[in-house]
Order: sequence, then C-alpha cells, then structure tokens
Amino acid sequence: MGKFIRLKKGFTINLAGKASPKIAEVEPPETVSIKPTDFHGVYMPKVMVKEGDTVKAGTALFHDKKFEKIVFTAPVSGEVVEIKRGEKRKLLEVKILADKKSDHENFRKYTVSEIANLSVDEIKGQLLASGVWLNFIQRPFGIIADPAMVPKAIHISAFDTSPLAPDYSILFRGQDQFFQVGVDVLRKLTSGVVNVNTHTTSEISTVFSQVKGAEVNKFSGPHPVGCTGVQIHHLDPINKGDIVWTINPFGVIQIGKLFANGIYDASRVVAVVGSEVKTPQYYKSVTGASIKKLVANNLLSENVRFISGNALTGTNIGADGHLGFYDQQLTILPEGNHHEFIGWITPGANKLSMHRAWGLFSFLTPYKEFKLDTNTHGEPRAFVETGVFEKVVPMDILPTHLIKSILAEDIDEMEALGIYEVIEEDLALCEFVDVSKHNVQEILREGLDLIRTS
Repeated sequence: MGKFIRLKKGFTINLAGKASPKIAEVEPPETVSIKPTDFHGVYMPKVMVKEGDTVKAGTALFHDKKFEKIVFTAPVSGEVVEIKRGEKRKLLEVKILADKKSDHENFRKYTVSEIANLSVDEIKGQLLASGVWLNFIQRPFGIIADPAMVPKAIHISAFDTSPLAPDYSILFRGQDQFFQVGVDVLRKLTSGVVNVNTHTTSEISTVFSQVKGAEVNKFSGPHPVGCTGVQIHHLDPINKGDIVWTINPFGVIQIGKLFANGIYDASRVVAVVGSEVKTPQYYKSVTGASIKKLVANNLLSENVRFISGNALTGTNIGADGHLGFYDQQLTILPEGNHHEFIGWITPGANKLSMHRAWGLFSFLTPYKEFKLDTNTHGEPRAFVETGVFEKVVPMDILPTHLIKSILAEDIDEMEALGIYEVIEEDLALCEFVDVSKHNVQEILREGLDLIRTS
C-alpha cells in the first residue's frame, strides 16, 4: 500500500496557452539532434561516427569517455550531416538528416517470463548498448546513473505540475503494456522498491493506476509537488552516501519497448504550448526533433522565445533548435526584450507574483491564466533575505542558507543544509520569486558539481 502525502508549500504558475486534449499529426522532422549538453556529468564525449555515415535508430553516435559503456544513440535512421563542436573542440551536437525509413538496430526480444529470469548484468547490457540507459538519473547530483551502482529505490513521477505541463494521461495513452514491462525490468535493478508517484486531484491514467509490482503513492499540493526530488524527500530522504535513481514514464515505456519488441523506439508525443501559439496541442514527434515543423504557421507573433521544456527549467533553443533529450514540451512565450518604466513596482491585475504588493490581484484569482513574457524586470543585485524561498520549497531544508553556502563554496555547510536532496527543478521556483534576480538554478548546479568533483 502506497503513501498519501499532502503538501501546502509551493506556487502554481498558471499560464495562458494550455494544450487542448488532441494529438495531431505533423510531418516528420527533417533533422534530429543529440546534444551532450542535455546531460549532466558527461566527461569528454567521444564521437563514434563521422559526417556522411548512415545510421539506424539505436546506432551508437558517441560515448562517455569515462564510462565507455554509456552510449548515446540515434533516435532515427538517416545520415549524419553535422558534428558540431565548440571551443577546444567540445562536442555540442550530432545532427542526423532523417530518411523516414524507420530502420532500427535489432536488440534481443524477451517474453515476460524470460525477463523474470534475466540477470542484472544481462539487463544492464541491453539497456547500455541501446542507449536507453540515459533515461536513468542518479540522485544526488542529477547525473546519468552509474551502471556499477545499486540504487536503494527507483522513483517515477507520474505527473507534472510545472507551467503548462502536458497531461500524462494523453502523453502515454495506450502504453499500459510497455510500462508494465518496464517496471518489471526496473524491479531487477534496485535493492528496494519501485515507486510510482501520482497526483490525487488530476486524472490518473490506467498506465499508472493498474501497474503491478510497484508502490503507488499519492501526492497533492501546488508546484513543485510534481518534482521527483520533492517526492523522494517525503518518502525516503537522501542522505550522504545514498544512491537513488529516477526515471520519467517515457523512459519506462522505452525500456518496455526495448525488451518486448527488441528496438530502440524514440517516438514520443510532444505538447506545443504557450500564449504565442495559435493552436496549442499535442503532436507526434521523436526525441531530439527539429521544432520547425511543430511551429510552422502556428505562431501569433514573431518576437517569441522557443523553450525546450517548461518556462521554469527549460532551455532557450531558438527558432532553428531541436528538442532536448528529456523534454516532452515546447513552450513559446513573448520575448521580454522591452523596457517598462517602473513596471516592476507598479501593481496590476495582469501581473502574477508571489508577492502581493506587486501581483496585487493575482492571489484573488488563482484560476486566472496569465500571459507573461520572459522579462525579468531587473538585474542581479545584493542577496535580499525575504523568507519567500522557504514558502515555495516544500522540503525540510533551508534554501536561502543553502544558496549562500554554495556562493561561499562551503562544502560542509552545503552537505548539512541538504544539497544532496535537490537539483535545479526542485529550486526553480526560488528563481521565479527571488527579488534579488539571482540565477538560483545555475548557482545550485555549480554547488553540485563542486561537491561531485571534489
């Protein structure tokens, strides 16, 4: 029997431009891209292909030089048209021109009974060779999981509470069989339990509610209740020396397809959302897809920002960009490249804020949808302690003091204040409500990298 946990701290950002519950067809993307920058902890990726090579879905493109068994594979079949590098020949992306043939590398298929008799090494070998291993994120640090480790538990967040988040009952409709196979595989990889964490007030898909062999927990509350780090904190906190793995439902389903069908299937449903989208809805796409076909003739204006992911933690990829490896959402917002005279201090009915003095009426209309741009209304300034961080982080940590300890590079203090329990998404709201305009997520990553490499 799972646990029921009700959280009160947090803040849900209700933006205009939610996706209608419809999955539309769109032309396949011309190009797809796999970017090492989408992954934390990758050490000097080594390219295994060259421009002009023909690849299949599941063909290895590059591998981590430190962990050579961790390979990054092609989502589609086609031709490698660009290997883009930056300063000091740092690998930025491998771009593939899709041929629309859907050729796949062949991996071994297994029946349910065969999976039950597989050894851990056999399972890891298939996951690593296919590239599906990249779906495992290790806590602490939020890096690709180390295959040599045995996690004390595996957590799957079956809902998302970030701004304009897609509905998982739509994203994963009809994937019950593959999700179950994926969970059967996950159970072999941990010494503890597989946790499937659902939300009490939203529709729970049968993909999650009827799963067997996992502990189904229920959560309620505002964002960031959908963040896996928050869920882990209230189920089984991470202490120094603990290893926990997380994986999103797409990754679990991809594991199921790998073992049941013997292929690396990177097809996915993507939500195109935001106030600048003419028709916000869901589209069939693929991992790392170019966004050009998704936004063609679908914008209300040209002065917009294209964000792979959500408005809090997503990446600005530009009009010619490609979706991030873990992203199932493309958010399009008005670009905030304008100056508003004393606009940051002027109260108004159309302003959303945690601070009632600025978003004077937003707290009176909690269900109103706001059209916000990307303007931060100010530059970084002296660190002002307002106590607001503690109001949006539903965890027994002190986020203000944690961020200060990172700025001071005090490792002992970071550890004492709970840095092992959080990654960027868990403290993203702090950045939104911070009157000092600090890049809280960037600071946190610097602290995590400092501890990991020290």
